[in-house]
Order: sequence, then C-alpha cells, then structure tokens
Amino acid sequence: ASMIELIHTATLVHDDVVDESFKRRNFFSINALWKNKIAVLVGDFLLSKAVLLSTDHKDYDLLAVISRTIREMSEGELLQLEKARKLDITEDVYYEIIRQKTATLIAACCESGALSSGADETVAKKMMEFGTYTGMAFQIKDDLFDYLSSNVIGKPVGIDIKEQKMTLPLIYTLKTANETDRKYYFNTIKKYNNDQKRVKELINFVKSSGGLDYAISVLKDFQQQATNIL
Repeated sequence: ASMIELIHTATLVHDDVVDESFKRRNFFSINALWKNKIAVLVGDFLLSKAVLLSTDHKDYDLLAVISRTIREMSEGELLQLEKARKLDITEDVYYEIIRQKTATLIAACCESGALSSGADETVAKKMMEFGTYTGMAFQIKDDLFDYLSSNVIGKPVGIDIKEQKMTLPLIYTLKTANETDRKYYFNTIKKYNNDQKRVKELINFVKSSGGLDYAISVLKDFQQQATNIL
C-alpha cells in the first residue's frame, strides 16, 4: 500500500509540473512553492522510494508490477500531450489514454494486493483486470463532474474544456453533431475556451446532445465487467 501511494503521489507531483498547475486539492502544489526543478526531483525521489520498498523486501514480483505501471502512466501522459495539440482524440484513443493514465494504477493496486497475500498468478491477473475496469469507470465518472453545476468534488465546472481536455461526453457529442455545430463548438474548444459564455453554451450542448447519457452507459458497462470478475 505504501509502495502504491508513493507512486501515486510522485505522479501527481509530476502532473502538476506538466499541467503547469499551481493548486492541488486547494493547497499550493510543490512547483508553485519551489519551482519545477525541485518538483521534478521530489517526484523522482518518491518514485525511487517506491522501487526501493519492493527491492528491500525482495518482492520482485511487485517490482515488476510497479515498473510496468510507471511506464504505462508515462506513455498515457505522452499520448494525451501528443493528441492535445490537434484535438483529434477518437473514442478509442480516449480509452487508451484513461487506461494508461488512471486505470493502470488501480489495476496495480489490485494485482499487487493479490500477489502480496500469496494468491497465484491467475487470481492476480483477474484482480488486475478488475482494477482496470474499475479504473476506467472511475475516470469516466470523474470526467462527468465537469458538466455538473453543483460540483461535489470541488473541481470547477468546465475546467476540462478550459484546459482543452477531450473527454468522453465531448468526444461523443462532436462525433454525432452536424458539420455546422461541430465546427462551431470545435472552435470554442480551440480558441474560445476561456470565454465563460461559450464554455457554458458548449456544456449545455453536450447535455442536450446525449453526451452525458452516453458516457454514463459506457461507465455502467465497465462497472458491470468489473462486477462480473468478482
């Protein structure tokens, strides 16, 4: 558990540098207080502590799990950055990004939990699958909060649109919209993402076009697949 938490914290510290974010859960981020150089080094230090925890206890099976997880999370971040330039994220690419960035960590929690309690490899792999499906559902749920006016998690409404993050409700809406609407709202994301009126208009368009309903149905499908494994 400590090993996973160290990785998680390290990735959040690095994420704040990548996203140029100065707040983390209403506190100043490390890069806000001590600049990027120190934040990157602190993140590296936490990652090395996670790796040392597994090697010091000779848990080489757990070392394999976390090494794969760190690689996948980095790949997911790079894929998102690559696609963010052109905003050409398809549904399949979105699933791959959230699988690597989010689901892979929850999968590692479940797999390493099984391995550390002496479960065989078959059970550990099943738990990894369970964690993947749970993580996919978790991230889609998190993306839905961007469209809720009474936001229960303290995340400002429309922040993903302002940061030009293409999430499932938005991807589905733009895919199913007519050419005129698609061009207009694509322009909102690209050039007017800081215009409160345009952002609100886009949020309402996503809601009325069934973007939220579609995302909820996909979320429930992943949820069901996770439950089936249990």
